[in-house]
Amino acid sequence: MLDGLGITDLWTFVIGTIFIVLLPGPNSLFVLATAAARGVANGYRAALGIFIGDAILMVLSALGVASLLRTEPMLFMALKYAGGAYLCWLGLSMLLGAWRRMRHPEPADAPQRQHKLSSRPTRKALLLSLSNPKAILFFVSFFIQFVDPAYAHPGLSFLVLGVIVQIISGIYLSILIFTGARLAHWFRQRQRLATGALTGVGALFVSFGVKLATATLT
Repeated sequence: MLDGLGITDLWTFVIGTIFIVLLPGPNSLFVLATAAARGVANGYRAALGIFIGDAILMVLSALGVASLLRTEPMLFMALKYAGGAYLCWLGLSMLLGAWRRMRHPEPADAPQRQHKLSSRPTRKALLLSLSNPKAILFFVSFFIQFVDPAYAHPGLSFLVLGVIVQIISGIYLSILIFTGARLAHWFRQRQRLATGALTGVGALFVSFGVKLATATLT
């Protein structure tokens, strides 16, 4: 199937992509937390940032930027430290918000205030998606296995595979968005639990940042 487009083992690619998308990470966690904090519309704004960021990474991979990162270790180090710092900054912002909420809890019927997590969600999600240079290496190492090297137009193969990834990602993020939106009202009635959840999310983002900052090319 799709051999005419230079794609081999399509269903292996689809199954592998599903498992990869389901792995927990900062992108999906950010979308879920944004939807829980500010509802469905803001959840989809965050998802839009993820879609754009992933599309950019896939284009960069197809253009050979992953090879540049391998041959220029200093560039890889600069990108990974910048990405790790951004993830840590997001995590610390959430921890600070949880600490403030713990010290000054809001009444359950108080109007919901804008939280730093969900302000400008598209831009934050885009930066989040682009903050991991290892994602570029992943995209090219994964995609290349399913592109026929003899095909005359590999860019078309990458495009089709990229669309498949975005469709699977869109379905998964939609599930997270509506799950987060359903949790929102429940959390508003349980301030202490909401504070604990925000603390946990913040700690996870800090751990993601540390993990990225200590990552290697291997």
